Amino acid sequence: MEKFIWAFIVGGGICVIGQIMMDVFRLTPAHTMTTLVVSGAVLGGLGLYEPLIEFAGAGASVPISSFGNSLLKGAVGEYGRNGIVGVLTGIFEVTSAGISAAIIFGFMASLVFRPKG
Repeated sequence: MEKFIWAFIVGGGICVIGQIMMDVFRLTPAHTMTTLVVSGAVLGGLGLYEPLIEFAGAGASVPISSFGNSLLKGAVGEYGRNGIVGVLTGIFEVTSAGISAAIIFGFMASLVFRPKG
């Protein structure tokens, strides 16, 4: 039960930070998303994001900041195996399922809800 509470607090805290960025600092959603992705990559590079995931579980692994951490892990892992080319291939290898799902489900939603634009 305690794990659920910490997941809620950490995940909610990340969302509150994003909302403050948009409401107080007047950042656009794109700027806010980019900042959260980059912050996840920086925290992952410093070795701080994995302990956060172990502590909060889905509260840290579901928000967009986890995407930045995943990008970094894929790039660093493949760099060790394939050199500089591995940086690019590692990014796509680790995140391709999430990106593909977003594209497929976005397309399916557009078929159902008739987008305006």
